[in-house]
Amino acid sequence: MKLDTQKIYDITPTVSPKLAVFPGDTPYENSYLMSFQEGHHLSLSKIQSTVHLGAHADAPSHYHANGVSIEARDLNLYLGKVQVISVAERRGHRIAVSDLNTSIQAPRVLFKTGSFPDPNRWNTDFMALSIELIRHLAQLGVKLVGIDTPSVDLADDKVLEVHNEIYKADLAILEGVVLDGVSDGIYDLVALPLKLQGAEASPLRAVLIERD
Repeated sequence: MKLDTQKIYDITPTVSPKLAVFPGDTPYENSYLMSFQEGHHLSLSKIQSTVHLGAHADAPSHYHANGVSIEARDLNLYLGKVQVISVAERRGHRIAVSDLNTSIQAPRVLFKTGSFPDPNRWNTDFMALSIELIRHLAQLGVKLVGIDTPSVDLADDKVLEVHNEIYKADLAILEGVVLDGVSDGIYDLVALPLKLQGAEASPLRAVLIERD
């Protein structure tokens, strides 16, 4: 992979205390134990936050009692050929197969909805995926689905119907990516979760790389 000659798109929102999280979840906080301003010889800080922060990967243990945690996931799920697909914005709508304007051409798919436009401002009416769509993607051999919203399910879904369908199909999940400056098409995805033992999710630095 010749990164020096290929364009890289950073699809990760900036992590700061302003970054929106689900109401009731833990926002990002960074506090300093040592700092140059306080006369110390180095800067040393700690962080506290939800693991569902900004661009992140859900592990199966987040949505199923028998699911594995994030450090047990195969990294190949989060690396390789990916397709970005725009879907016309319909607030509070679950994306159906009939909403797709192109055929599936990659084993990883990211949906660009524009329904969560500001990562620092929470809105509850973002779009999500549908059970029908997950079944369709699984039949085509897709192994990762992602979306530019905080969840593959609707904000008020307490059953997590799509998460559970994804568990049955053993797909990987990316949520909270930012696709504003990315055109539809085929890219290479690099979106590695941290090796957090026992964690049900992990923040990540997600990038798309233009293919030759």
